[in-house]
Amino acid sequence: MVKNGKTGFIGGGNMAEAIIKGLTTSGIEPGTLLIAEPVEERRSFLQDKYNVSVTDDNNAVIDTCNTILLCVKPQIHVQILQAIKGKFHQDQLFISIIAGIKTKTIEEALGGTPRVIRVMPNTPALVTAGASALCTGIHATNEDISLARHIFEMMGKSWVVEEKLLDAVTGLSGSGPAYVLSFIEAMSDAGVKNGLSRDVATGLAIQTVLGTAKLLLETGEHPAVLRDKVTSPGGTTIAGLAALEKEGFRNAVIAGIDAATGRSVELGRK
Repeated sequence: MVKNGKTGFIGGGNMAEAIIKGLTTSGIEPGTLLIAEPVEERRSFLQDKYNVSVTDDNNAVIDTCNTILLCVKPQIHVQILQAIKGKFHQDQLFISIIAGIKTKTIEEALGGTPRVIRVMPNTPALVTAGASALCTGIHATNEDISLARHIFEMMGKSWVVEEKLLDAVTGLSGSGPAYVLSFIEAMSDAGVKNGLSRDVATGLAIQTVLGTAKLLLETGEHPAVLRDKVTSPGGTTIAGLAALEKEGFRNAVIAGIDAATGRSVELGRK
């Protein structure tokens, strides 16, 4: 259980909602969650759907919550952090999901010796199937990282990494759902091109991706081993794989993750 009283959110967007859903469906009392969100329509939505407390004042979160999740866009992090600088106390833990912004940047912006955990989650957390990677700031404790992992494992799985690797995490799993969705869409288009109806093609594509991921998780085998098991000599699968390789499939995926990783690095420098 999340301890030490109320848990607060600065920002109430999609990822904040995923965390709220994970906490409330795992037994955390909605009344212990306070969400600061500037858009009135969004506040009303979160309050009505999850029965949480809402406010338009970030300072209300700082004043009343001991665990504070920073869920704002990187482009506005400076003004958000400057507005709460020096107002926190040492018993508070900050958990940041701000893409590309390093713990050192957050610590310096807040002033003093804030305890900061940085997390890169992804959107499947909305259906409690997220992948999150965490790292610690200089003042955070082992107990802090355990608490943060507990929170994010309510909505999926988590890994602890060195902070220098979080840009790669952003490029791979943070942006990864978009790659998988594009792949599913392309599979569906190919099915339609070859005569399947759209609903059948999309359904087959979704279930194929879901089932393959589950098979990989449950067997623990290397992807190449499982791939070889469905690739018969001279068969349809090897013909398809050869065509994908000819079109640069593997290199395109790597290039996409490289580009997203690079953009994460750029955001952290601003």
